[in-house]
Amino acid sequence: MTDVKTAEKIAIDGFTEEGENLSPLNEGSEQLGMKKHSHGDAPVIPEASRGERKTSYKLADFAPLTGREEDWRFTPLKRLRGLHTDELTGTGPAIEVTAADAVTVETVGADDARRGCASVPDDRVAAAAWEAVKEATVITIPAETELDSEVTVAITGTDQAAAAQHLIIDAGKFSRAVVVLEHQGTTTLAQNVEVLVGDGADLTVVSIQEWDDDAVHASSQQAKVGRDAHYKHVAVNLGGDLVRLTPSSRFDGPGGDVEMYGLYFADAGQHFEQRLLVDHGVPNCKSRVTYKGALQGRDAHTVWVGDVLIRKEAEGTDSYETNRNLVLTEGARADSVPNLEIETGLIEGAGHASATGRFDDEQLFYFMARGIPEDVARRLVVRGFLNEIIQQIGVPALEERMSEAVERELAAGNY
Repeated sequence: MTDVKTAEKIAIDGFTEEGENLSPLNEGSEQLGMKKHSHGDAPVIPEASRGERKTSYKLADFAPLTGREEDWRFTPLKRLRGLHTDELTGTGPAIEVTAADAVTVETVGADDARRGCASVPDDRVAAAAWEAVKEATVITIPAETELDSEVTVAITGTDQAAAAQHLIIDAGKFSRAVVVLEHQGTTTLAQNVEVLVGDGADLTVVSIQEWDDDAVHASSQQAKVGRDAHYKHVAVNLGGDLVRLTPSSRFDGPGGDVEMYGLYFADAGQHFEQRLLVDHGVPNCKSRVTYKGALQGRDAHTVWVGDVLIRKEAEGTDSYETNRNLVLTEGARADSVPNLEIETGLIEGAGHASATGRFDDEQLFYFMARGIPEDVARRLVVRGFLNEIIQQIGVPALEERMSEAVERELAAGNY
């Protein structure tokens, strides 16, 4: 008989004691009801190049949204509560930064020269936030500084007046740090987050969305990655009515290494949307993208769009992106759209894969035949499925907290 501890390890590793692959949505599996999308040597080319997409600091340069735009076709505009139509005049969530003495935290005016060093808005909501914001919070990790503890940025909303917010994270050359953005409370927020990763730096940014059930959050989180730098971005979406994240990574020098991870767990009525971009514009850089989501409840909806652009100058690129979705109940919907655009054939490799599926009877039978009750088996499978992402956070206390949050989600769905 397999005990619970052994079963949990099997669920996390994805293989039985006999070596059989039982992990849900594992690459190469052929599970009943699974929809798969995978292109290794035959990438999909988007209708419009990401390299030609409009970018501007001016809201007037972006036409009003109709919902038919490619970037917005999955987003229920009526639930944005005016972020795309109204003036963003609210005060916005409070920001409290906890960091080591070596870290500099500043509140600067909107005219500060550091704004715009890492990003340019590429959609209407981001441009509206850019114009509306009156000040920005700048967090600076000095060059050659290695932090022993994470920088925590507590972002706490208390009202739903539509607001704008701007954060800048500047990791100096050869620095090493982890920055955690914790979003909680209620809000209607358009947010721009700029991340500068200096040459040779090693920076992890963890963005956790644990909003109240009535929160609306649209966040553009753009990073510029320097020569021989390593950047890891981990997004965790667990709370809110509508959360739309658009993380991007752009290489600014050769030798860069980017990892982008995401975990999302949508309940009834929640809309979680993740639209990513990895922009390879210089030679000899590497990127890996892995996002995993679970959905339960009627009208739970998740969207994942992963764009990888390999420009003609980006010879020697090595890139791969993966999205997996586990649908736990009827009435939930997961959309997954990987896009790979390649302008040069002189690369090390590029590919993508996505899959959406339900529990497989064979998975449950395997555990139940070894004495594991069905409800426990279901939780083990989901926990193991999502644990890969949680382990990428790199902060033990935070990893434990996220594991507990997933357990609460499962308990709410009676799994």
